[in-house]
Amino acid sequence: MGDFLLLFLILFPILASVWVFPLRRRDRRYRNWLIQIVPAVELAAALLLLLWPAAELELPGICGVGLHLAAGSLKSLLALVSAFLWAATGLNCPSYFASAEGCNRFYLFWLMTLGALMGVFLAADLFTLFVFFEMMSFTSYVWVAQNETEEAVRAGQTYLAVAVIGGMALLTGLVLLQHLLGTLDFAELAAAVSALPEEKRTALYTAGGLALAGFGAKAGMFPLHIWLPKAHPVAPAPASALLSGILTKSGVFGILLLSRYLFWAELSWSRVVLALGVVTMVLGAVLALFSIDLKRTLACSSMSQIGFILVGVAMQGFLGHENALAAWGTVLHMLNHSLIKLVLFVAAGVVYLGTHSLNLNDIRGWGRNKPVLKALSFVGAASIAGVPGFSGYVSKTLLHESIVEYLHVLEAAGASTGWFTAVEWLFLISGGLTAAYMAKLFVAIFVSSRAVGQRPAVREYMSPGTQAALLCGAGLLLLLGLTPNGTMEPLAQWAGTFLLAGEGHSVHYFTWVNLQGACISLGIGAAVYLLVVRRLLMRREADGMVYLDRWPARLDLENLVYRPALSALTFLGALCARVAASVGDWVVLIGEKILFTRAPGIFVPKHDENFGTYGRKQRHFLTEETFSFDLMVAGGGLIFLLLYMLL
Repeated sequence: MGDFLLLFLILFPILASVWVFPLRRRDRRYRNWLIQIVPAVELAAALLLLLWPAAELELPGICGVGLHLAAGSLKSLLALVSAFLWAATGLNCPSYFASAEGCNRFYLFWLMTLGALMGVFLAADLFTLFVFFEMMSFTSYVWVAQNETEEAVRAGQTYLAVAVIGGMALLTGLVLLQHLLGTLDFAELAAAVSALPEEKRTALYTAGGLALAGFGAKAGMFPLHIWLPKAHPVAPAPASALLSGILTKSGVFGILLLSRYLFWAELSWSRVVLALGVVTMVLGAVLALFSIDLKRTLACSSMSQIGFILVGVAMQGFLGHENALAAWGTVLHMLNHSLIKLVLFVAAGVVYLGTHSLNLNDIRGWGRNKPVLKALSFVGAASIAGVPGFSGYVSKTLLHESIVEYLHVLEAAGASTGWFTAVEWLFLISGGLTAAYMAKLFVAIFVSSRAVGQRPAVREYMSPGTQAALLCGAGLLLLLGLTPNGTMEPLAQWAGTFLLAGEGHSVHYFTWVNLQGACISLGIGAAVYLLVVRRLLMRREADGMVYLDRWPARLDLENLVYRPALSALTFLGALCARVAASVGDWVVLIGEKILFTRAPGIFVPKHDENFGTYGRKQRHFLTEETFSFDLMVAGGGLIFLLLYMLL
């Protein structure tokens, strides 16, 4: 039964997606029932899978080498969370897309992505994970470009470019790992790494770095985060909830696998992950603080929270077998962030449908007289800010305690603690910035006076399905936050076994010792909101306080670095190709004059337009293929093939 459930979770939504268009032709209600029933069935199947924790399935011959699936504690939990998020957003989709065009296309790829994501989390080897990882990347691209506006198409191009480049890096890393270790199976990786000769460790780190770049691109890790602030403002709200809530976790899951199986307790690897995590955490929070676009702020917030999770991944490596708190914090923050972003992005979708804008100056005050939406949004905002009593506080406390625990280890060993003290303070400051930008959003939408010219909201501004989705997400956040020892700790202990978490110890979350970190972060957040947001990022005008975007546009990494770099590489490639073509032309021309002195033009006709150098036709840079260039490419290819076969 367990092996059947593994296959069912992947294939069922993919096969169900083909019914989207036929059902829409008959009646829109049938299609809406489909997109609600399929995730509900997936959720039930994911719950059943918990009864078979050792389920395993091999599918030989597929993609040449076969696919291998397996259940597991953390793997099954992530599959369950995925199904829940799809089921919740499925309740929201009919109202959100009620008057939208092209929603059938969205639903088609929405269901296909669910099946691909299940394949990622239930993979038993890195090759299987890669196959579904790439499938997920290409199907989710449609979500970003769904609206077909100029901004959506450009954001889709950025998303696809990062996905393709990341996928190429990941594939290169996996090929190198296969060559070094002889296997990509999770059950065999650790033993293969321990048996690897010391002289091949550099190659192992090279492969790991390439794979880290591939997974980090999907996670939104710095410096490959550029798609997040571009994709979310243009993507539909249900898509944003899933992109931020769970698709980024597929990248984090991949990084966890690398740390767990390839670089367990290796300090050099942990230092790299920690450095990337800290930069991602701080930069994401700063970008969110400056943004005046609702969904862009939430996107940058996702980047920052991924940084928190990466810090937890790194701390597991530093602590080794004493990594229980770090492992628990990592697992729980992945769970909490998924639920939080479900609530916040669905709420953002409600605001957008009511105002047709995401700019804070247009939407400010819109939610003043909407107590249900205000209360549910507050739960999400308080959770991500780490307010005690909400779930985000628990996971952030565990992550903070893991840093403090390693500081004690360093002090006991007589080693310097300066660097890790800085990491702790950056952690607390990032938590404070989180509280500041969430306060900025909440006050703008639910407390400030209404913007001039804002049209009044209709009485039924939120559908029953949307309200149910928000209630499910916010209810779980409250339940988990108020009962951490009874709900979150057992869940973390169970899922933490996948990360080789030790026994650990029960944490008293509401004692002053553990409340200190949250209080410091919230104090920093209050100071930043009053001194930075209210004084520097706002300005009083005739119609009230307006929000200012003071982040320099020139610091956009995509336009500042990546696009110019790609243009330079394209130009360099074109230049090399042009030089090679000209050299080839002249080599053939000189050879003809030497070999055929009496009758030039026998080998290459004088007026052959395909032979650029010999012809009299005006040349255009890289617009004409030449006969000699074709010869050179073919010959070069044969030479490289021969060298590969010989060596």
